[in-house]
Amino acid sequence: QLQLVESGGGLVQPGGSLRLSCAASGFNLNYYGIGWIRQAPGKEREGVSCISSSGGSTNYADSVKGRFTISRDNAKNTVYLQMNSLNPEDTAVYYCAAKRFGDACYREGLLYNYWGQGTQVTVSS
Repeated sequence: QLQLVESGGGLVQPGGSLRLSCAASGFNLNYYGIGWIRQAPGKEREGVSCISSSGGSTNYADSVKGRFTISRDNAKNTVYLQMNSLNPEDTAVYYCAAKRFGDACYREGLLYNYWGQGTQVTVSS
């Protein structure tokens, strides 16, 4: 059974940091592009970042550029999202998603066919 599991979410103060993890089971993540997509209450879903299967291509939404870093450890079958300088506008459920794109990545959530269950990130004082 193909499964993605996110972890690392939680409550953090403005200016703080979190690192989200996306672990795959049942398939080899090495062949998949991975996206991080977030959904905040009352807001449209936003593709935050993506990384290609090799890790050679990454992309970020303007809202997180310079603050978030996506990376992958194919040996551990895991993708990470390091989030720094968090602010209340980053509060959302964060999902990782996977699709075989070849060595490319896209932030658009509609393109992905495997999704995790999401992890809540809350930025508040």
